[in-house]
Amino acid sequence: MVDIAVPSGSGRMAGVSMAGFRGRAEGPVELQVVPYPALTVFIDFGDALLVDDASGERKRGSVVVGLASGSVRGCGRDADLLQVRLSPVVAHAVLDASSELGATVVALEDLWGRDAERTQEQLRAAGSWDDRFAVMEAALARRHEAGRAVDPEVAFIWGQMVTSRGRVRVERLAAEVGWSRKRLWSRFRSQIGLTPKKVL
Repeated sequence: MVDIAVPSGSGRMAGVSMAGFRGRAEGPVELQVVPYPALTVFIDFGDALLVDDASGERKRGSVVVGLASGSVRGCGRDADLLQVRLSPVVAHAVLDASSELGATVVALEDLWGRDAERTQEQLRAAGSWDDRFAVMEAALARRHEAGRAVDPEVAFIWGQMVTSRGRVRVERLAAEVGWSRKRLWSRFRSQIGLTPKKVL
C-alpha cells in the first residue's frame, strides 16, 4: 500500500504541482510513468530505479523525465519519493534545459549541479511532507526568479494547446501571435523541447 500526500494549501507558483508517495512492498513493484503534459522531477528517498525502455538507460536517485518520455517505468520495493510536475513554461526557467529534455530522462544533478545536492539534503531533513513541499517550492521559486522566461508568445501558445487538448491548428496559433509558422516552430522547439506537432 502506498500513502499519497499533497500540499495542504495552494502553491504560490502557477504551473507546478507536487505529491509525495511512501510505502513498502514485500517484493519489487513496477509502475509505468504515465505520460503527462509536464516535465516531471522525481526526488527519490528510497530505492527506486527508473528505466527508460526506449534508450535502455537506468537511473537511481533524483531525475527529470521529459515531456515525451512515454516509455519510462519505475521499479522498487521501498517507495519514498517526491513528484514535482512542471509545465514546460516553468521548466524553461527552473531547469534551464527544457529544450534538451523532450524525450529524455536526466539526473537532476546534471541540471542543478550542487544546488540539487543541497536541496535534497534539506528535503531529507524535513520533518513532514508539508515541510518537504515548502523546501521544494522555495528551491523552485529561487531558480525561477533567476532563470530565463519563455517568450510570452510561447507561453500563450502552450496554454492554448493545453486548454484545447491539442485540438488547435498551428497556423491559427501563429496568426494569433503574429508569427510565421516557421518562427513559431523554431521558438517553440527551442524553449519547450518539442515541436508543436509532437505536442499536438
